[in-house]
Amino acid sequence: MLEDRATAVSSPTQWPAAYPRGYAVVDVETTGLARDDRIISAAVYRLDARGEVEDHWYTLVNPERDPGPVWIHGLTSEVLAGAPLFAEVAEEFAARLADRVLVAHNAVFDWQMIAREYARVRGAAPVRQRLCTIALSKELGLPLPNFKLESLAAHFGVVQQRAHHALDDARVLAEAFRPSLRAAAAGGVRLPLLECLPLTEWSDRPVPRQSSGGYGNYRPGSWRPSRKRPACPHPNPGRYEEGKRLKQGMRVAFSGDTSTERELLEDRATEAGLHVASSISRLTSLLVTNDPDSGTSKTVKARQFGTPVVDEAAFGQLLADVEPAEG
Repeated sequence: MLEDRATAVSSPTQWPAAYPRGYAVVDVETTGLARDDRIISAAVYRLDARGEVEDHWYTLVNPERDPGPVWIHGLTSEVLAGAPLFAEVAEEFAARLADRVLVAHNAVFDWQMIAREYARVRGAAPVRQRLCTIALSKELGLPLPNFKLESLAAHFGVVQQRAHHALDDARVLAEAFRPSLRAAAAGGVRLPLLECLPLTEWSDRPVPRQSSGGYGNYRPGSWRPSRKRPACPHPNPGRYEEGKRLKQGMRVAFSGDTSTERELLEDRATEAGLHVASSISRLTSLLVTNDPDSGTSKTVKARQFGTPVVDEAAFGQLLADVEPAEG
C-alpha cells in the first residue's frame, strides 16, 4: 500500500517499462443498465503514457428510443432527436480508442455498453485491454470512504462541475487517474489490466419493450456469452452467513469490475461446486462486488432482498475452503 499521499502524486523518474503507452479515459451515459440499453452520450480523454492529457472528444448519440432516466443525465428525447446515430460516430469513437487501454470507473460497464453498440453496427471496438479505476484504487490502498467517482475525485482535489455529464465525468476521471497512475508507477504496482473480450454472439431478434419517447420501431438485439456452464449438481443450501464457510450448491452472483478476469472467477466458483447466477433473486446466497454502494440492478436488488455481500478479496478466501454438499 502507498500511505504517503505526497509520494502518491509525485512522478517517478524511472517509469515501469511494462506500463501501457497510452490511455483512453471514457465515460458513457446510457438509457439504463440492461444489456439492450443504449449509449446516449460519450466522452474520451486521450492520455499519454504518463497520464498527461493529449486531447478530448464528446458526442451525443441518438438512441432511437426513450432516453431513460432523464432526471439523472438530463438528456431528453428532444435534445437527442437531432444527435447522430451511433453508426455515424462509430469511426471517430474507434479512432479515439485505438491502440490505448480503456480506462473507466467501473470499466466493465462502459466496455460492455461500447462493445454492444459496435456489435449492433456489425463492428468491433479497437480495445484490447481495460483498466478500472475502482480496482486501481484498491491496489493502491487509497483511504476512500467508498469507491464512488466523487470520492476518488475528492481524494485528489478534483472538482466535479456536472455529475453524470459524460464530458465532465471523463475529465474528472482523467484528472484523478493521473496521480493514481503516478502512485502506481512510484510504488511498482502492477496495473490491474483486464482483457476486453469481444462479443461472440449477437442477433437482431426483437425484444418486447415499452417505449415512451416516440421510438416505437426500436428492435434491440441480444447478447450472451458463447459458452454455457454446466448445471450445478448440488441443491441450494441457502444464504451465506458471515463468519461461516461457503457450501457447495450456494447461488453466487457477481456485479461490477473485478481484478481477476470475470470468467476466471466464475470458473473457480463453478469448480468449487457453487452455482454461478446471472441475476439476483431471493434465492441468491451471496453477491460478490467491489462496489456495494453502486446503483447497479444487482446491488439494488441485493439490498432489497437482504442478500449477503462480500468483495472479491473476501470471496477468494472463501473459495479456498468450500464446505462439501450434504449427502
